[in-house]
Amino acid sequence: MAELPDWCEPLLDAPQMRAVDRWAIEQRGIPSLDLMERAGQGVARVVEELAPDGPVVVVCGKGNNGGDGFVVARLLREAARDVVVCLAAGEELSPDARANLERLPGAPPLELSDGGASKAIAHARVVVDALLGTGFAGVAHGAVAEAIETIDAAPGLVVSVDVPSGVDASTGVIAGSAIKAAKTATFHVAKPGLWIYPGKGHAGEIDVIDIGIPRGAPGTSDIGLIRDEVLDTLPSREAGSTKFSSGHVLVVGGSLGLMGAPAMASLAALRAGAGYVTACVPASLRQILDVQLLEVMTLGLADEGGALMPEGLPIVRDSLARAGCLALGPGLGRHPQSVRFARALAQEASLALVLDADGLNAHAGSLDRLTAREAPTVLTPHAGELARLLDIDSEQVQIERLAHARKVAEQAGAIVVLKGDDTLVVEPAGRVAISRGNSPALATAGTGDVLTGTIAALLAQGMEPFAAAAAGVQLHARAGREAARRQGSAEGALAGDVIAALPAVRRR
Repeated sequence: MAELPDWCEPLLDAPQMRAVDRWAIEQRGIPSLDLMERAGQGVARVVEELAPDGPVVVVCGKGNNGGDGFVVARLLREAARDVVVCLAAGEELSPDARANLERLPGAPPLELSDGGASKAIAHARVVVDALLGTGFAGVAHGAVAEAIETIDAAPGLVVSVDVPSGVDASTGVIAGSAIKAAKTATFHVAKPGLWIYPGKGHAGEIDVIDIGIPRGAPGTSDIGLIRDEVLDTLPSREAGSTKFSSGHVLVVGGSLGLMGAPAMASLAALRAGAGYVTACVPASLRQILDVQLLEVMTLGLADEGGALMPEGLPIVRDSLARAGCLALGPGLGRHPQSVRFARALAQEASLALVLDADGLNAHAGSLDRLTAREAPTVLTPHAGELARLLDIDSEQVQIERLAHARKVAEQAGAIVVLKGDDTLVVEPAGRVAISRGNSPALATAGTGDVLTGTIAALLAQGMEPFAAAAAGVQLHARAGREAARRQGSAEGALAGDVIAALPAVRRR
């Protein structure tokens, strides 16, 4: 397993977290009940911070997640909180859960089938979800499924223990019903499923609780969160730099009605640090860019009614040797001849390639064409474009984003940047960098072209491809937040505002 770079905060999936727990208990001699006690202490603090008063209901399952819940209930009762404990387990509790149930002072747990339990949940200020832990995968059944539905129907705030029940901690997949939490108190490190949709949409605010696991646990993670430290890897211009040594990006695309896309990709590349950008667009529409972009060189390619034709390939070929990266696809359109043009250019270009929009659509059903490329390839699809590449429905992609992004990365031999609030940067070898997102200003037309130009600029400046893709994603998200700040709201920000914000956020 390839190690994550320093600018990635490691996330542990369910098997890795189990291995860490086992190491702490068996190799370092930390009693499992001590780990459970610290976990409960952390969750109790989260509850107190979220709602310092009002009734609390703790709903426990049969496993160690339920044991954590019993600790939470005990500590809150000792702090004089009004706490009702509900038990959804119809089977034998785990040994540690049983031990902490026996330590619980006050009233014994209510069975969830008891009408009093449902009433208590309905009137709770906070409900603690301690039903299912990181080991869960699949669909919840029986009493647990009923508990999830009852909690989700209640008006109180929900704090989930380690992971919202019903969410796959490793992938974010939700196969059945799942808790929607206001906060998730997760232990030791966060889990991938808390940061990948649809799980991310159920996790709420994530608090990582230190439960006393020492440093030096065995094993490595191949999934992590992108940190701002990735911006420290960005190249800087020196006194002797020239426009060519600063990176030359070739943007190829455009068609009738879609000329804004190559324009935005070109300008974003310049704002992200490229020293020279050439836009290759339909000759009949070239003047649009000449008027819009004074700093961008343009080349007119053979077209028919604004659609690029394969006859334009020789002109592009002449420019490839002088460029550091090719951004192919913004505004290309889906004319059959434009598809032929895009496929041929992507296959023969011997420089770094960012493939976006209709450049991606041109490769639907033929991802294997890209595997013969020797230079780095970065694909930047949204869910619909990734679905077309795999010939599946976009809803299937959204259900299992990580699995489908990995499949495309493997089939194409390319880095996949699956866009979204949880943008995933996926290598064919398996490493994954996840964006924290939280940049709603990016939910507007044209911001995908901005990301294409940004990543292309970083590749043209010589950055390692995985770092370039992740840094481009981080810059893009930060620029979206900065654009929203400048405009006064995310709703009022446009793609052009995101481009304008790029220089200000390029250094952390």
